[in-house]
Amino acid sequence: METNNQFGHTSVLLKETVDAVLTDPEGIYIDCTLGGAGHSFYLAQHLSRKGWLIGIDQDPAAICAGRDHLKDAICRVSIVRDNFSNLDNILCRLNIEEVNGILFDLGVSSHQLDVAERGFSYMQDAPLDMRMNPDAEMSAYDVVNFYSEPQLTRLIADYGEERWAKRIARFIVDSRNTQKIDTTGRLVDIIKKAIPAGARREGPHPAKRTFQAIRIEVNNELGILCDAFITAVNCLKTGGRVAIITFHSLEDRIAKRTLQEMAKSCVCPPQLPICVCNNKPKVKILGKAIIPSAEELKQNPRARSAKLRVAEKL
Repeated sequence: METNNQFGHTSVLLKETVDAVLTDPEGIYIDCTLGGAGHSFYLAQHLSRKGWLIGIDQDPAAICAGRDHLKDAICRVSIVRDNFSNLDNILCRLNIEEVNGILFDLGVSSHQLDVAERGFSYMQDAPLDMRMNPDAEMSAYDVVNFYSEPQLTRLIADYGEERWAKRIARFIVDSRNTQKIDTTGRLVDIIKKAIPAGARREGPHPAKRTFQAIRIEVNNELGILCDAFITAVNCLKTGGRVAIITFHSLEDRIAKRTLQEMAKSCVCPPQLPICVCNNKPKVKILGKAIIPSAEELKQNPRARSAKLRVAEKL
């Protein structure tokens, strides 16, 4: 675990990820989700003075923590406040054409969950926010108070995979018609009332799936993934690797399918008797998804849903 006055976070699948992505200690590596700089710190320890580590994050707290945590690294370090969806532009600004490795550690960080005022957690009462980039225009408050009932139903069902989505959306709309919903605590109370008592006694916290859905919507977390993964592969040198850590089925499905598409040798319609596309696979998928060990789960229960997928540029 890495701890910092501003940013504490426990990195998941730390050794497995860095071992998978590191191919040349003198190479260029990108951590697209710097967070608490756990993966970057461990990666920097394995780079030489000729190596170059680039950390990207849209959260200013992560940027400050990353600079502090990596200040003694012997390799070259560049910290960039931006969204990894702009990877092409970031590399252009740094005058970089190709890199040796890229890693993504998706989802919300431990710091963002634990700092109440960020509004990510259903366990602490705070203003409804959930913005990974505090400068972004739309917050959870806007989603909860201004999306229509059908919009809320769709996003809670699709992004939260919540069976009570329609009922939760109706309860939210009915409640906000009386008074705007401006805190996480009030939203949790509404969700609990919407879900029948019997269903609340089973499974995770009743608000978990709805909070996940709203957070994904606020930060467009899923919308940027496919293009970002494709861009990352295009930026790799031959033999370079991309490593993707996901934390729920929606992220993992996108990561798995995108890598599988890039690994295909043929993209012809299945009804064609012979291949005419002349397509060449862009990557080789390296093994099956890696999950945390029992020992890691004991030390960090938040790692329980994590999966690591790795591919190599051909």
